[in-house]
Amino acid sequence: FNPNSPLTERPVIALAIAVLSNSINDYKIVSDHSRHSAALGLPGGCGELAGDAAIARYIARKSKSHVGNTLLGVDIEQAAIIDSWIDYANSLSKFQQIRRVKAVAATLDRLLKEKTYVVGHCMTLADISLFGAMGFPSQAADIAEVESIIGNNCTPTMRWLNMLRSCPAVREATQLAMGISNVEAVFDPNSIMEPLVSGMSPLEGATMGNVVTRFPPEPSGYLHIGHAKAVLMNEYFAKRYKGRLIVRFDDTNPSKEKEEFQTAILEDLDMLGVKPDVVTFTSDYFQTIKGYANFLIENGLAYMDDTPQEQMQSERMDRVNSTHRDQSVEDCKKHFKLMCSGDEDGGKWCLRAKIDMSSVNGTMRDPVLYRQNILPHHRSGTTFKAYPTYDLACPIVDSVEGVTHALRTTEYNDRDEQYQWIQSALGLRRTRIHSFSRLNFMYTELSKRKLTWFVENGHVTGWDDARFPTIRGVLRRGVDLNSLRMFILSQGASRRVVNMEWSKFWAENKKEIDPRAKRFMAIDKTNNVKLVVTNAPTADANAYISTDYLPKDPSYGKRHIRIAKNVLLEKADTDGITEGENIVLMRWGVIKITKVDGDNLEGEFIPNGDFKAAKLKLSWMADVAETLPVTLYEFDNLISKAKLEEDENFQDFINPDTLACTEVIGDAGLQNLQKNDIIQLERRGYYRVDQPYMSTVKGLQLFMVPDGKSKSMGGITGKLAHR
Repeated sequence: FNPNSPLTERPVIALAIAVLSNSINDYKIVSDHSRHSAALGLPGGCGELAGDAAIARYIARKSKSHVGNTLLGVDIEQAAIIDSWIDYANSLSKFQQIRRVKAVAATLDRLLKEKTYVVGHCMTLADISLFGAMGFPSQAADIAEVESIIGNNCTPTMRWLNMLRSCPAVREATQLAMGISNVEAVFDPNSIMEPLVSGMSPLEGATMGNVVTRFPPEPSGYLHIGHAKAVLMNEYFAKRYKGRLIVRFDDTNPSKEKEEFQTAILEDLDMLGVKPDVVTFTSDYFQTIKGYANFLIENGLAYMDDTPQEQMQSERMDRVNSTHRDQSVEDCKKHFKLMCSGDEDGGKWCLRAKIDMSSVNGTMRDPVLYRQNILPHHRSGTTFKAYPTYDLACPIVDSVEGVTHALRTTEYNDRDEQYQWIQSALGLRRTRIHSFSRLNFMYTELSKRKLTWFVENGHVTGWDDARFPTIRGVLRRGVDLNSLRMFILSQGASRRVVNMEWSKFWAENKKEIDPRAKRFMAIDKTNNVKLVVTNAPTADANAYISTDYLPKDPSYGKRHIRIAKNVLLEKADTDGITEGENIVLMRWGVIKITKVDGDNLEGEFIPNGDFKAAKLKLSWMADVAETLPVTLYEFDNLISKAKLEEDENFQDFINPDTLACTEVIGDAGLQNLQKNDIIQLERRGYYRVDQPYMSTVKGLQLFMVPDGKSKSMGGITGKLAHR
């Protein structure tokens, strides 16, 4: 339909009927500027229907749900009465809104004195059609206008109007009709939704207080950066629409799952600051899912198959029916019971959906729904001997738990049709699917199997290694939570799969950490040069200078820096220094070099020296006993190739040099840092405190945080690539 037409000229009545009849997911809403009125294309090339009322009638008649069957009346007499009301509503379309509202109100005030609905004891197409004749006033501004026309908000008509405008299906239909123009409906002027974060798109048909999202991790590994995108998007939508977020463990495969991973995932979510409204388990619904599997069997929608796996794969590729596809319901029940008993003979059987072996979509060619697995489950023990596949369990539990919007990556696009078939075949409340692209990074593997290989083969120290793309790994590397959240949400709306460059992410991360990263200095412990400042205080004078932690934000306070006659400089900085040259010791002042003797320099402090005239501005450290030994850690990518092709083995591209350590001499003030503090070592870069200073045995350990640049900020190069 035309997105520029007013709401009353959009198929909002038909949309409401589609929502009420649980069939809205069967229809695709398309924007077409050339249309003067709404139209619905009919299946099989049978033409199209035009007009809101005609489309609404068609949708109601086609619906298989109980509600759909009542929308047009429970018997012939009621259907005739409903038709007469629809005709009456349509006859009013030639009049202006004021006349339409007054006409309907006058009629309904008499009719609804002792009734709730226009016809019968439930909502019908008669109610929706009359609501449409009054302008479909579901939004706050529209109902206010209707109230002003009626002039009395205590009438039966106003009671009826408020009931309809509060109906979730009516509100969803309104949002669907408005959403085609990228506009969000306003139902309550006192409860306006926050503007969408840049990069995010609204959930189709979502209304305030009626959104339930879910994040369904499998407890077979730790969460990684790709999972972070999924969970943060689900959390964002749940919060924005004042709905609920479910974290549901998809624990349907005892062969892979461990309680250790379940605990770790909850810890990972806590690290991300994600607080679900409820935590559930697919295993809690095993008996329910088994009941739905029996429903499919009893209705001839599934069959048991013992075809060998390779042959089954071949038959599905060639679109050849299994020899068991037409087995009787009785045989199917017998083999299903045998499989579920754990009997060895039942192990060769599996339950398959009977969908369409000729489908161009491979996932619709009779997928496997149930398999035997006699391994004990980490939660249910040995209660069950056969388990549903994710493809069966997910659409069932999504519906049962009230999920309104299932966010799935585009790699599931082919399976979305299968998901909808299962919900429709079982007569379940339908869930809307919202697709988004998965988050991939260059030089990075996100496969759980491959990440496990790195751990088991000692290429990393564990799942929290700072080189790992796990949640705990990237946080340990120095990722800022707010930066991570904003970066991920900015990618949210895209359905195009791309390999992101880490440098772009680290550049965004820098924007968050730079304004609060306190500044310190440190000098390489071995590669340094001594400068004697002849007119500076001696070490035993305990002389200090005071400077801001953050030169651009004095509110963070000041730090005290020791000054003394003997000063250490980075050896790399002193190459080319000549006698008579002025240099700047950062935060102290200008030094005139008076003598150069190999690695030994002498100079004189110049009070009120000209900072701008000096070419070199160097970090330094007073050579005094109070300095602090510090270990700096740098990391590189575990994979040496930016993007691996499908036929390439990742083990052939393992980077042999991914960790380097540098011992430095640092500011005494560094010993006051706490774990996870982010600082900047001037001219070196940003660092996260992995281990605070405890003693000379357990010293300060700092992990370098990349800043998105290919070179370090001050020219002091590390031992690995700056990334």
